[in-house]
Amino acid sequence: MKSILFASTALVAFAGAAAAQGVALSGSAEMGIINADAGASDNPTGGDTEFHTDIDVTFTMSGETDNGLTFGATVDLDESNDNDAFNSRTQGGETIFISGNFGTLTMGDTDGAFDWAMTEVNFNSGSINDDETTHAGFSGNSGLDGTYDGQIARYDYAIGGLGFAISAELDDTDSAANDEVLGLGFTYGIDLGGTTVNLGLGYQTTQVANVDRDIVGVSANASFGSITAGINYSQLEIGAAEVDHVAVGLGYSSGPLSLNINYGDYDRGAAALDSDGFGLSAGYDLGGGAAIQFGYGTGEVGNAGSNSSYSLGVSMSF
Repeated sequence: MKSILFASTALVAFAGAAAAQGVALSGSAEMGIINADAGASDNPTGGDTEFHTDIDVTFTMSGETDNGLTFGATVDLDESNDNDAFNSRTQGGETIFISGNFGTLTMGDTDGAFDWAMTEVNFNSGSINDDETTHAGFSGNSGLDGTYDGQIARYDYAIGGLGFAISAELDDTDSAANDEVLGLGFTYGIDLGGTTVNLGLGYQTTQVANVDRDIVGVSANASFGSITAGINYSQLEIGAAEVDHVAVGLGYSSGPLSLNINYGDYDRGAAALDSDGFGLSAGYDLGGGAAIQFGYGTGEVGNAGSNSSYSLGVSMSF
């Protein structure tokens, strides 16, 4: 995404040791048409074609201390809010980090260690309505993130091809029946003669209302010329209940054209609760930050029938 220099000024002075580098403003916009079957979350009335528009603005701030530490923050105005009923300090759409030879510490609306380590299977082009990632079989690998207020602290470090992370999300309800969400993640890149295979392993655990919750997952992806392929698997345990999820995806990119198809399946131990679905997307880069995008997704939960959606429009990056 292209950035427009919004300001260059001193942001922080801490004992005379830090000088900010500047603030960058970036954004995106979408316009087009969307359509969803009855029962889909984005169109509960179902079946009708609608116009779709969306605008998102992000401020990115960065700086560096005299001894080489880097720091920064991002604020997404499309998501930022201060309406949490339990904790007025809770916001959304913001992340703050500080980084150095010791690694990187990030706090705010960011991924826990599980999501940090896992790779999704929606490669290449997206769509203006995210149809390829909202079907009943897709997982964004968020794990247990958002169990409480969604404010996460994550430390990550990389050396060579190996990376690891730990994370925590605190219980802001002050309940003795709840525990904080703790996460651990590992990534490893294997170079196979010019082709890199990226592996991920993630784990999270917590307790809510005296019921243990644990999730473990693995992922792998690799690119072969214009082809990218990936797979991920996770197992969630809530008390005695177990949910298994598996997904595969394939992407193709050549010149201005990019394509993706993905499939996912949830096994919840009962046919009436199981779900699966697939999604596809296609994009054509017009240059200058604009692209034509098409998306389609369809999925089924139990025997309740299938829901599907599609969208077609133009995305713009500024």
